[in-house]
Amino acid sequence: MKRSIPELQHSAQPLVMVTAYDYPGGKHAQAAGVDLILVGDSLGNVVLGYDSTAPVTLGDMIHHARAVRRGAPDTFMVVDLPFGTYHTGVQDAMRNAVRVIQETGADAIKMEGSSPEILQVVQTLTRNGIPVMGHVGLMPQTATAQGGLRVQGKDDAGARATLDGALALESAGAFSVVLEAIPARLARLISERLTVPTIGIGAGVNCDGQVLVTHDLLGIYEGEEKKIAKRYAELGRAAREAIAAYAADVRAREFPTRDNAFVMKDDVLDKLY
Repeated sequence: MKRSIPELQHSAQPLVMVTAYDYPGGKHAQAAGVDLILVGDSLGNVVLGYDSTAPVTLGDMIHHARAVRRGAPDTFMVVDLPFGTYHTGVQDAMRNAVRVIQETGADAIKMEGSSPEILQVVQTLTRNGIPVMGHVGLMPQTATAQGGLRVQGKDDAGARATLDGALALESAGAFSVVLEAIPARLARLISERLTVPTIGIGAGVNCDGQVLVTHDLLGIYEGEEKKIAKRYAELGRAAREAIAAYAADVRAREFPTRDNAFVMKDDVLDKLY
């Protein structure tokens, strides 16, 4: 049963969110009982093979989110607005957010940042009935401007800006805020100050929920351990070993076997000869 925003905001347990990018990802996430699914623009890195999230388009997000929704019709689904789709004014952001909601069945959208321009967008969308999840700390879409993919909020100015940004997003109407790659004590302070849930990734245990990229927690890519993630499986290694075993069977003519083949009547074959 899909949880409503008030139910998520008043959850007695920490919220569980994972990313998904396709039908099987959505199906597995829903079957596992997560609270929220994020169709993240991280699909650019983990699915499409880009070096960053910047090349991901609105069309990419809609295409993948529709597949996730088919796999997870009964789970609260948040879809990232990709880079450039909400940075050119409120009207463009509203138009793009409406497209995502209408074409994917998303329950909410997510955007990064807390600049005055972003806050205006958040305020406009939420006032028009589009739930928004905010995002502060490390923001992959603009990581270059932040000095790269590194921890944010470690000095006085950075910590104050992160706290103020999260508070401003709540005031603008965000129903939840992602805290990415910030010191755990800062995340705890922000979580105490906000009345809406915080969702942490690389932000310590005291957030109101956690999110992980599915490919990280499943170990899809071998040898890519990340400090902010925990590997709960090694599916990448299992997949490589399975494909190698299949290749060996084919080369040894051990696959397919009689059990994998179809038969026909002798008289039909005789007629063909």
